[in-house]
Amino acid sequence: MVHLTLVTVMFHRINSELEGPAASGPHLPKDERIMSNTSRPVGDAAAQAPSPAPGGSGLPRDIKVMLVAAFLIAIGFGLVAPVLPQFATTFDVGATAAAVIVSIFAFMRLVFAPAAGTLIVKLGERPVYVAGLLIVAASTAACAFAQNYWQLLVFRGLGGAGSVMFTVASMALVVRLAPPESRGRVSGAYASAFLIGNVCGPIVGGLLANFGLRVPFLAYAAALVLAALVVQTQLSHVPAASRQPGATAPAMELKDALRDSAYRAGLFSSFANGWATFGVRMATVPLFAVVALGAGPESAGWALAVFAGGNAVALTFSGRLADSLGRKPLLLTGLVVTGTATAAIGFTHQLPWFLLASACAGIGSGLLGPAQQAAIADVIGNERSGGRVLAVFQMASDSGAIVGPVVAGLLADRLGYGWAFGVTGGMLLAAAAVWLPARETFRRPAAKGA
Repeated sequence: MVHLTLVTVMFHRINSELEGPAASGPHLPKDERIMSNTSRPVGDAAAQAPSPAPGGSGLPRDIKVMLVAAFLIAIGFGLVAPVLPQFATTFDVGATAAAVIVSIFAFMRLVFAPAAGTLIVKLGERPVYVAGLLIVAASTAACAFAQNYWQLLVFRGLGGAGSVMFTVASMALVVRLAPPESRGRVSGAYASAFLIGNVCGPIVGGLLANFGLRVPFLAYAAALVLAALVVQTQLSHVPAASRQPGATAPAMELKDALRDSAYRAGLFSSFANGWATFGVRMATVPLFAVVALGAGPESAGWALAVFAGGNAVALTFSGRLADSLGRKPLLLTGLVVTGTATAAIGFTHQLPWFLLASACAGIGSGLLGPAQQAAIADVIGNERSGGRVLAVFQMASDSGAIVGPVVAGLLADRLGYGWAFGVTGGMLLAAAAVWLPARETFRRPAAKGA
């Protein structure tokens, strides 16, 4: 019932974005968009910007295509996430070796991120996106036919390389295709599509697992192939940023982005968010629920569910607020709420308070995500490739997701869970402090008659 309610809320949230409600916040004129260091003439940019939906409201068609692909990818990932550790143990290995199968994917994403950024600059976003999807599809299908642990490890690792290719390429496409005045909405809708897929995927994956632990891998591979077909056929008209007619601006270099205080702050908050949301939440929160609270295994599932619920609630409005109030207010609020709630988890002693803190952390994460993505998009702009810049941004998150659980685990073992969650929450609060002096990337339109 919780999952069904979540999916319903998120479906209506995306549907409202696609239809384009009448009141979507103030729109910026195209000549007000934020550009870093180098820029192109406004006339050229306007000619290349994605066309809005008929009637001037709603999201561009190309963004809708990206949302469909995001949903297919997310639901596919959700298919294998619950069964992967179980499948690894069928090769007569212990829990540690099974965990390595999960970690190798994240490690390969981190290692191959710079190469993904370079490929995007050289080849363009769409070819790298499609190639990454097909690499993960092939490696996932190969996992289904793995005959021993080492084959599974190699195949899963190759999937990590493909994963970072399509992740960074999709981010670059969204940055370039999203209208500057709607970047918050687009980021929120994109996150919602992933959330729906992540909620639905484990449900379907659990059902498919009844037919054998190898079946979800084949289903995931099929979903990725379908996503690749959607992107290849529906975005075939989208040229690479460096190949657009009349293109004069070079790809944004990392050194240029690092001169921007917003990008530097974004790297720190991406690392902290990866540490807390993608690392500790998945690795340490379930252990805390069972070991420290003495609750049953189902309590970990409830914690993840209420986090997703809080996230879903915040995503219904956070993107629009980021497009009206600015990026920093949502960023700061999200980091403070998530950081405080995460730190509080370690000091809860009863299940209801634990679930309440988890829900609050989810709300904070939902406030943070769209604003953070929109801020990075503002830094790069629509007119040039930001492959390398986005790759480093993604590396920051992946690094946090790898380092966070290790540090939190050590602190929990030696000093207690209060320290583990306190330090994790402190990282998020420190990220808020870093954002305080950073520039606001969102430019409000001039008042009428001014």
